[in-house]
Amino acid sequence: MSDLVTIDINSAGVADVRLNRADKYNALSPEMFDAITEAGESLLDNASVRAVVLSGNGRGFCAGLDFSGFRGMAGDSDGAPITTRRESTGKTPGNPSQQPGMVWKEVPVPVIAAIHGVAYGGGFQVAMGADIRIAAPDARLSVMEIKWGLIPDCSITQTLRDLVRIDIAKELTYTGRVITGQEAADLGVVTQVSDSPLEAALEMAATIADKSPNAIRLGKKLFHETWRGSEEDGLKLEESLQTQLIGSANQIEAVQSNFEDRPPNYADPEL
Repeated sequence: MSDLVTIDINSAGVADVRLNRADKYNALSPEMFDAITEAGESLLDNASVRAVVLSGNGRGFCAGLDFSGFRGMAGDSDGAPITTRRESTGKTPGNPSQQPGMVWKEVPVPVIAAIHGVAYGGGFQVAMGADIRIAAPDARLSVMEIKWGLIPDCSITQTLRDLVRIDIAKELTYTGRVITGQEAADLGVVTQVSDSPLEAALEMAATIADKSPNAIRLGKKLFHETWRGSEEDGLKLEESLQTQLIGSANQIEAVQSNFEDRPPNYADPEL
């Protein structure tokens, strides 16, 4: 695992994932793209993980694409390439630039992004891959690709569409304007604001980790697979997943612990 992204999993099963290129505002170099995807993929088959908190070390969440890539396009021979040639593992859909956002949709437990400082361009899109986003009210977010004559292509078509109206997505993309965390919440881009987004995200993750892990995982699967599907498919999957849960060991434990007024003792789900 690269030290560009760190992971600490506590005893409750909360994975604290930190983008760790603080001296560059966690900007997305080819190596950083790869490290984020690899971090997410390392959690895919870990039955002990109950929730994930994704944040950035230093003064911001992620400043977007590393500017050295643009210097290379402008004729600077020392500029690094924008794209990476990471071989796909087949675990995460998309190309290497899209996977750092998509991987959090593939992680089978809730992912909460804690946003402070800046989330620009590709960094904005990484955050959009999370299930829930908590931002500082003065955080700054932007679909900034238009500044460089580009379109957003780091999985935004699969994430932002679930959060805002299409006209809002277009306006943010066409203008590239910077919005605050508070405006982002007003628009639906982020879930809520907090003066301490990382603390709030860890608190929410702890609450989720205290619930039946089977129900949490199937709840994410339910919405992930049906939100834009047909009425018939959605209703069928509700029934199918609920059938899996009713009478299962962790579902019985949820009932018993509530009636006995004690903390639940859930087993890790079978993968």
